[in-house]
Amino acid sequence: MYRPVWNAVILEELEYSQIKQLTGRGEEPAEAGRRAAFLIAEMRRAFQDAEVAGWERLDGSFDLPDRNDEHVVAAAVVAGAGAIVTDNIRDFPSTMVPPGLEVITPRQFAADTVDVDPTRAMDAVTAIATRSGRRGVVLTEDGVLDALVRRYRMIEAVDLIRSGRNPTTDPRA
Repeated sequence: MYRPVWNAVILEELEYSQIKQLTGRGEEPAEAGRRAAFLIAEMRRAFQDAEVAGWERLDGSFDLPDRNDEHVVAAAVVAGAGAIVTDNIRDFPSTMVPPGLEVITPRQFAADTVDVDPTRAMDAVTAIATRSGRRGVVLTEDGVLDALVRRYRMIEAVDLIRSGRNPTTDPRA
């Protein structure tokens, strides 16, 4: 339903922020580093064509408020992305990103994606719940949806998924 793109710098920043987040929750630094590195490796494995090269020539050419965010727009432009998904909206003013490149929050992205096909979104939730049991943590579909609301405030996306359930044919409804 979407094609993610990133560059190596984005992944480095994600790994750093994951380590910081995990250690902030009490995780030992070595374990936090292992888990963050595993996340990045899994992202690269799952989306083998997502990493963009050749963005460097555009880095610094957008006059963003935070120069350290320039590489994000550069990668999006080189990849032909339609959107940058970030909670840091203020550092990507619409007047400074190229036309045709939208800047949206993760919550809006999730809602827009679910709105395209709520049934496929529910299938993804089912897959997450099923996979969770293999790691020893059993989550129900409703547990996954509740976590999306509680942790990430994805209220609209979850409402769309839940409203997409057909109570006459879907026992989960």
